[in-house]
Amino acid sequence: MSNITGSVANDDQLYWLNFFTLLNMNISKYGMGLIWIIGNLGSTINCCIFLQSNLRKNPCVMYFLASSASQLLTFNFALFTRMLEFGYNVQAVNRFLWFCKIRYYLFYMFVAIPRYYIILATIDRYLTSSSEVYLRRWSSPKIAKRFIIGNIFFWCLMYIQVLIFYDIENGSCSYRNGSYGIFFSIYISIESGILPPSVMLIFGLLTINNIRQIKRKTRPSGVVNAPQPVQHNGISRKDLQFSKMLFNQIFLWIILNIPNPCYLLYRSITTDFIKSPLRLVIELFINNMTYFLIYLGFALTFFVYTLSSSLFRRELNQLLRKNVLRRFTSSNVHPRTTT
Repeated sequence: MSNITGSVANDDQLYWLNFFTLLNMNISKYGMGLIWIIGNLGSTINCCIFLQSNLRKNPCVMYFLASSASQLLTFNFALFTRMLEFGYNVQAVNRFLWFCKIRYYLFYMFVAIPRYYIILATIDRYLTSSSEVYLRRWSSPKIAKRFIIGNIFFWCLMYIQVLIFYDIENGSCSYRNGSYGIFFSIYISIESGILPPSVMLIFGLLTINNIRQIKRKTRPSGVVNAPQPVQHNGISRKDLQFSKMLFNQIFLWIILNIPNPCYLLYRSITTDFIKSPLRLVIELFINNMTYFLIYLGFALTFFVYTLSSSLFRRELNQLLRKNVLRRFTSSNVHPRTTT
């Protein structure tokens, strides 16, 4: 009787093991493939819109442009290599140590760089809406260019640790176990799970507070001819729309980015636990899905901007008319040859 029960249990475990393995492979192959297509298309359109002459000199738009451009690297390296690994079983990252180190070094860079451009855009919205002249001066194209370049060099240096402490252990490319594994999990939890939403939330609330104060100050009063002191009259409708685009993106990113550092922290805590093959497969599936959510957040950026701003939709409409419809009609309408 015990043999029969054990056989049923083993069959049941084998079924779920195969189920999660196949599910992980199909989501990586088709789900990430769809994200790769949508992400590349959306980021390219974002770049084309933000490069328009009437937008590209705005500091917030410069951060949007830098984030969208760097997302192309995220999709075409970080996401693409993960799709090959889990969807098509191309295991180069688990076979070659040099590729293991470089792959994760570039992965962490290409995820952090666009994320922190959005954080810089959040800070810029606060500076723009401030009533203090000194703070508003920090929102300028010149300063934005410096922060855009500095953001790249900063994360290139911060993740050199990956080139040193990533190894292939038990056929899997990952950070070293032990004290460094705990440190890196805590570091990632702070860098991608705690710090970004905290900074975004703080400066987002400060920006909303500034906008409310501006509206109260600019609200017409009963006294008509009384002299009023010179003050900050508010931010433009264009800047308000940029803020709305940014706030909606922040809300989406907070939801989709939190699961990954939580899982990494769990994995470090349970490193020394004895785990069954089924549990390992489930954990691998969960790990892959947390990265799936990160890439999904990047891919949905275009749709967030489109739904959030009438200005963005208008620029998109003009871009399509100017570069797509005009070329399409000109290719169909040719001058007729005369005899």
